[in-house]
Amino acid sequence: MRTSSLFVLAISVALPTVAHAKMTDVSCDDSARMTNMLQDVLGAERQGIGLRDPETMLEVWVTRRSGDWMIVQNYANGTSCIVAMGEHWEGAPMEPA
Repeated sequence: MRTSSLFVLAISVALPTVAHAKMTDVSCDDSARMTNMLQDVLGAERQGIGLRDPETMLEVWVTRRSGDWMIVQNYANGTSCIVAMGEHWEGAPMEPA
């Protein structure tokens, strides 16, 4: 019993550290400022949008001249976060429905 309690305690202490390390890669701001920065500063264009759940929307932004891409998660409270980014974006043509 004592061993399993120590194991649970060790995991509980370690998880916030791991979560914090991954969250440092996420950049958040007010949604209007985020959109302005993506469009006006980076020259990115929104390529796609979809609902994740009733409170969250995801967008894919692409900078055509460089091929850089970003996935932005928008929350109902007016905050947006860049949750992923990369290079060498290749858009796929849409097929008719």
